[in-house]
Amino acid sequence: MKISTALLFNRAGDQMSKLQSSLLNSQNQMATGKQVVRPSDEPNRVATIARLNSLQARHDNYMSNMELVKARFGTEEGAVSSAVQVMYRVKELTVQASNDTVSPADRQAIATELEGMREQLLSLANTRDNSGNYLFAGSRVGVPPFESPADDPLASPVYQGDKTRMEVMIGDQRALPINRPGSEVFGRVLRTDGAGQVQGVGFFQAFDELIAGVRDSKLSQVQRGNGDVNQMLEGLTLAQADIGTDQAILEQQTANTEDTLTTLRLTLSDVQDLDYAKAIAMMNKQMLSLEAAQSSFAKVSQLSLFQYLR
Repeated sequence: MKISTALLFNRAGDQMSKLQSSLLNSQNQMATGKQVVRPSDEPNRVATIARLNSLQARHDNYMSNMELVKARFGTEEGAVSSAVQVMYRVKELTVQASNDTVSPADRQAIATELEGMREQLLSLANTRDNSGNYLFAGSRVGVPPFESPADDPLASPVYQGDKTRMEVMIGDQRALPINRPGSEVFGRVLRTDGAGQVQGVGFFQAFDELIAGVRDSKLSQVQRGNGDVNQMLEGLTLAQADIGTDQAILEQQTANTEDTLTTLRLTLSDVQDLDYAKAIAMMNKQMLSLEAAQSSFAKVSQLSLFQYLR
């Protein structure tokens, strides 16, 4: 087999070109800190990186949603917990007012305090979140959920919102409501009339009737109001428990998502990020190989038939 000078040169040139290309790629990896510099080098790895980035972005979005829901639940919890505390005081005053030994003057004082409690409850029912949206208005977040009718401003406030529950995704197959209709929190009380028919009375209407009964010393009306207060308090405590359940779900989902994100980041780092220790060792090896190839080429390039004949 004949080996020409041109063949030797070509092979040596090809070898040095490959070594230089590998060394250049290592240098680019060192500069960027990434294993893949050009997508065409490793299409499969690039596809894996794109998929992991997409998963990470989706779970980051879930985390953002959960932060918003957490803040809203915190505001809801504060409002409902305050309402529950107010209602406990209302319960005490109602029981006190229903006592036969209490004088009309004392009931007047109790009615005055109840009026203050009523205004406090109305303010809590119309609580806004950090964005200025009403918490308990359903989907009608721009209007106060409890207001007196426009045609009768002196009437008891009635629910102006709706019962729509809006949800946000907090996981691939999990959503949580971000609002709680006021009709469920400050719900209607049920009464049975003389004919045995059940009637629903608005939260604040029942409260105003209680205040009127206390002020006028109408004990039958006060005693009826005592039953109404029990229902109001029960509705608020149920809402409080419902919020607590949602918060527990949110906390668990947050922990799960954080674990998933940690795993995704570690996996992405393994696939994408450069191991500098290995990269430096590889680059040193490539530099030595290139220097050896260049030295060998320099010696081979000096060989020819005329030199041999000398």
